[in-house]
Amino acid sequence: MAAPPTLALANVSKSFGAVRALRDVSIELFAGETHGLAGENGAGKSTLVKTLAGVHRPDSGQVLLGGEPVDFAGPADAQQAGVAVIYQEPTLFPDLSVAENIFMGRQPRRGLGRIDRRAMHARTRELFGRLGVALDPEQPSRGLSIADQQLVEIAKAISRDARVLVMDEPTAALSGHEVTRLFSVAEALREQGCALLFISHRLDEIFTLCQRVTTLRDGAWIAGEPVEGLTHDDLIRRMVGREVATLFPKEEAPVGEVALKVERLTREGVFTDVSFEVRRGEIVALAGLVGAGRSEVARAVFGIDRWDAGAVTVDGVALPAGSPTAAMKAGLALVPEDRRQQGLVMDLSIERNIGLTGLRELRRGPAISRRAERDRARDWALRLQLKFARLADGVGVLSGGNQQKVVLAKWLATRPSVLIVDEPTRGIDVGTKAEVHRLLSELAGQGIAVLMISSELPEVLGMADRVLVMHEGRLAAEIPRAEATEESVMSAATGRAA
Repeated sequence: MAAPPTLALANVSKSFGAVRALRDVSIELFAGETHGLAGENGAGKSTLVKTLAGVHRPDSGQVLLGGEPVDFAGPADAQQAGVAVIYQEPTLFPDLSVAENIFMGRQPRRGLGRIDRRAMHARTRELFGRLGVALDPEQPSRGLSIADQQLVEIAKAISRDARVLVMDEPTAALSGHEVTRLFSVAEALREQGCALLFISHRLDEIFTLCQRVTTLRDGAWIAGEPVEGLTHDDLIRRMVGREVATLFPKEEAPVGEVALKVERLTREGVFTDVSFEVRRGEIVALAGLVGAGRSEVARAVFGIDRWDAGAVTVDGVALPAGSPTAAMKAGLALVPEDRRQQGLVMDLSIERNIGLTGLRELRRGPAISRRAERDRARDWALRLQLKFARLADGVGVLSGGNQQKVVLAKWLATRPSVLIVDEPTRGIDVGTKAEVHRLLSELAGQGIAVLMISSELPEVLGMADRVLVMHEGRLAAEIPRAEATEESVMSAATGRAA
């Protein structure tokens, strides 16, 4: 007789007011298997995870542990039962050591109740040994990379004898090397009998790591099937409910005059002697490994950070160092990498966020015209096919993809001649990715010069007319579209190309 799933949802539904987040959803997680969870933003993935983790209780249906119904009263109940969730951004105590974070509240004791630090450090080394990684138990958590913080959270989970490990978008902020290491850890846990649930917008990762995959759409279960024999197109079709003609709808556009010119730009200790041009109608990708200096160049060009030497001109107008106001006035716009922290004011409404870059235009006498602000927001919401209930709603209620559209709307409303987009599709689903790519192609067709920073090689190769590759703060190569391949870009990014 086959063993029951370690953890399962059976016909679970969950609503929040009028919104049905899950509708009759079932999923089974087995020991020794990595199970993928796919779906667009708003498909119900987060609600499913929180139901497994005891944060939400189902309105109907059952949570089954080892084949038996269980009712988690809260996250502590789920953790006690062996269910652990590793989130994209871990929350460690920064002033405590790695070992202290792992054993917080459960420290081994000696006589008189004193903490046995030697035993705690030895146990921590044993846990990292099981994971096949080398971290110092006595190292302070402050300053650890996101990847190392995730490993600490995983060690904490297995120290509690977790039988189920849920990994929610764990690779979104990791470099290629860190992703490889995380996958090795996941494989080790699977071989040790853990049941893993892996959630990612990067479909390649699901095909690499998972044995089965469940797809959700609009809160409903669409399919649960083996990964073997499944194609990328099959999975995309299940996620979006339609054929996505192409993920990279790049169209040819007439290339015009130089819109952005960067000459020998240097910021001491960050990047050196960076020079390039972006012409109207072009999409130029700035590629390279994490830490190569791509985002730092963009921040300096836009004036957020001051440069030490060099020059930046927009449509022939020289920009002063360290002045975003001058950059905006010259026709430059920047969509930052971290939309929540740098691109949006999460406490404000959708319409207010879109209007932030145009307060002078929206002013009527001493006050901002609410009607003008709403008209501006409605116009851009329609253009970008934004999905929302009311423009007066807080921007925080939107899915990640729709938040990205709000950031784009905010900057496109300034009618820029140069648009810099830093990781434009990070953390958004495949259907919205195609929409963002289509929009970038349309903007280039309208004569806007687009500088796109991306860590996703398929995106770079699919959308760029030229690829500029950075390596350790310097421009290592410029590759035309016809010659750009994964091998040529990665060779330059790792310093192997001349």
